[in-house]
Amino acid sequence: MGNDISRKRSEAGGKVLYGIISLFLFLLLFGLTFRSRGASGEKTQAQIVMFGDSVYALVRDETAVSARLQELTGKTVYNAALGGTGAARRREDRRLDYAKGSLSLAGLTKAVWAGDFGVQRTARVRESNTEYYPEVIDGLAAVDFTQVETVLMQQGINDYHAGVPIDNQQDPYSEYTFLGAIRSSVYAMRKVNPDVRIILVTPTYAWYVNSGQTGEEADYGGGILTDYVEAELEAARELNVEILDLYHDFYPHEKWEDWELYTQDGIHPNQAGREKMAVRLAEAVSGNE
Repeated sequence: MGNDISRKRSEAGGKVLYGIISLFLFLLLFGLTFRSRGASGEKTQAQIVMFGDSVYALVRDETAVSARLQELTGKTVYNAALGGTGAARRREDRRLDYAKGSLSLAGLTKAVWAGDFGVQRTARVRESNTEYYPEVIDGLAAVDFTQVETVLMQQGINDYHAGVPIDNQQDPYSEYTFLGAIRSSVYAMRKVNPDVRIILVTPTYAWYVNSGQTGEEADYGGGILTDYVEAELEAARELNVEILDLYHDFYPHEKWEDWELYTQDGIHPNQAGREKMAVRLAEAVSGNE
């Protein structure tokens, strides 16, 4: 009888000890989870945010345009550029269901305004060289845009390649047109931070090495690249925002072979091209352009 009582007491004590250990582990796990959630809610301070395409996204090392811009200005720069994206959404027939649309300039700035990147985080893009997308989106979601000084909007070449309509006079804010997407993006940024400085940046001159044409000749359905640039210059005046023209008189293009001076393929800048772009952007940000 005495042995049974001792055994039951021992079992009870073991259960209590097991319960205490379980509670301790639960509280420890809960605490770690809570801290993790708290950390993920912390905002990142950036003075300059760069939106753009592969011209600014393809290289992300110390020679990248964003990295050199940070060195030249002494200001913190967040590179939110995503290769293959444009200013506008592209699949009007599927509206917001098309993943790339949510990653356009219009889609990203709308997410910033709403403070919700849920659509962007669930977007699945089955294309090469997009592995960095989730990291960029998470970083962008953490930026405190109320403290951002300057937003650079550097889009256009992919809108041109996709034949996106330049404008729709019946719907000036249509995110399925180049200028409508720019208007919508500027509006969204001003709603988030009325004091933010917005600088539009045009595409650079482009050579299509395989076809032997340039952006002054090739038409992919919406006009030549020059048309997109001229429309963007006019939109900047309309919206009362600054614009940096990297199309006219930036890359030398008197001879066909000039594409080799600053680009690696006629469009994407080589290291010399990235440095040239960073210097011009730094001059613009510093008010010396």
